[in-house]
Amino acid sequence: MGLTVAVTGPTGEIGKPFIRALERSRDVTRIVGMARRPFDAAAHGWKKTEYRQGDVLDRDSVDALVAGADVVVHLAFIIMAAGEETRAVNLEGSRNVFDAAAAAGVARLVYASSVAAYGFHEDNPALLTEDVPARGTEAHPYSAQKAAVEQVLAQSLAGTGTEAWVFRPCIVAGPEAPLLIDQIPYVRLGGMLPAAVRALLHQVPILKPVLPDPGVQLQLVHHDDVATALRAGVLGRGQPGVYNLAGAGEITMKDVADALGYSSIPLPELAVDAAAHIVSLLPFLPAEASWIEALRTPVLMDTAKARKALRWRPAHDALDTLRETVAGARRDLEGA
Repeated sequence: MGLTVAVTGPTGEIGKPFIRALERSRDVTRIVGMARRPFDAAAHGWKKTEYRQGDVLDRDSVDALVAGADVVVHLAFIIMAAGEETRAVNLEGSRNVFDAAAAAGVARLVYASSVAAYGFHEDNPALLTEDVPARGTEAHPYSAQKAAVEQVLAQSLAGTGTEAWVFRPCIVAGPEAPLLIDQIPYVRLGGMLPAAVRALLHQVPILKPVLPDPGVQLQLVHHDDVATALRAGVLGRGQPGVYNLAGAGEITMKDVADALGYSSIPLPELAVDAAAHIVSLLPFLPAEASWIEALRTPVLMDTAKARKALRWRPAHDALDTLRETVAGARRDLEGA
């Protein structure tokens, strides 16, 4: 008898590659997915997957989803617009999933957290290992909520027989995850800079777009590599616990500019600090603006634990992933 796997958020940028990875696994015979929007699993060629429309805030829907499951995978989470208005979905919805899995006696629970759970703290070590506390950053709602959900997970599973595999990927990218190019405010940073810095950017010859580059190193991980790590958790490889996920190498905004065919200009650290201060004083700005916190302090992870314990071998490094992301974004634009 193979595994029955229940998945929240199977239609997202991580969800689709993950379901494909489960579909290829001989150890998985049935997949039940749930998200809020209509979705046709058969149209994607998924043969093991049943899809139902539902909300993680509806405990009855969650209970029905996890009933009979051997493993529950929780991917549903609001990312870019994370703020107080999304706190209910991100925290209470997650609590519903964790509590329901424990109540149903599910053997394993797999949760997709984030590098942001560590928080953007200057006293963090240069290379984060899994034993560094997940403190989050209050000025960054997504970071604070990811750390809070991990606490909710520990509370929900305490004293139960359900074991948890928690994955903390860095920025997830790839041809099906264009968020780095389409939405992430590294690209929108120019509009939040002080006037003097914007004036400097405007002095650059306007031959092509210009991205400000604060020089902070970033890690990327391909969505297909995240999918194989999550599948390892579903299959119970390694031990329960936290696992960092990142492809080899790092990039900067200059690399992003080069891949897009843009220009880049070095951005002084003081300008980033000034922009972050402006953001902190203007609560009416969209939640996306808080991502400027990620430009102030590099957050780089050691992935040795996942490579050793899960036998995880990412097939893409950071530059490969960046190139595929840009190529995918261009294809989407051409097809629009």
